[in-house]
Amino acid sequence: MTDLAAQVQELMDREAIRDCLYRYCRGIDRADEAALRSSYWPDATDRHGPYSGPVEGFIDWAKRVWATGPRNIHVVSNILITFTSPTGATVESYFTAHQRGAGADGVVRQVMLIGRYCDRFEKRGSEWRVAARVVVYDWAEDQPVPEGSEAERFGPRQPIGGAFPDDPVYHSAPRP
Repeated sequence: MTDLAAQVQELMDREAIRDCLYRYCRGIDRADEAALRSSYWPDATDRHGPYSGPVEGFIDWAKRVWATGPRNIHVVSNILITFTSPTGATVESYFTAHQRGAGADGVVRQVMLIGRYCDRFEKRGSEWRVAARVVVYDWAEDQPVPEGSEAERFGPRQPIGGAFPDDPVYHSAPRP
């Protein structure tokens, strides 16, 4: 491969990895199982707060949380990608997560979390996905739960974001 071809391939690989991270955020925030699954290889592992094990268990855990109707927003930044081979990369991504929902005890809580996804990505065929993830927490802040309904709080700021398939993104853009 020429130097230019190798540089172009690296740029394409970097963009594919970033796109995968963004798909994860959409999946976890919009309760979109297909988007969430598309960010991990089926044999991936995830160490994510109280959960540690195969990604299938993490997805099952997420589905149980989604059933409670939470509100989640994840933002990723400072994405540092180090290629270890043509089909491997270590990736550190900073995240900020705002989460509100009922716990197992039924009490609604709100928290802001800041940390990093420390990922091992693999390229299989032409696709990059997470093969192993460790979530590192650098900040956790309990916050007061806002009073009133979402309709009262958001007022004229419509539409309000929601879960798959009702969120407006699924009606305005093709599904990944």
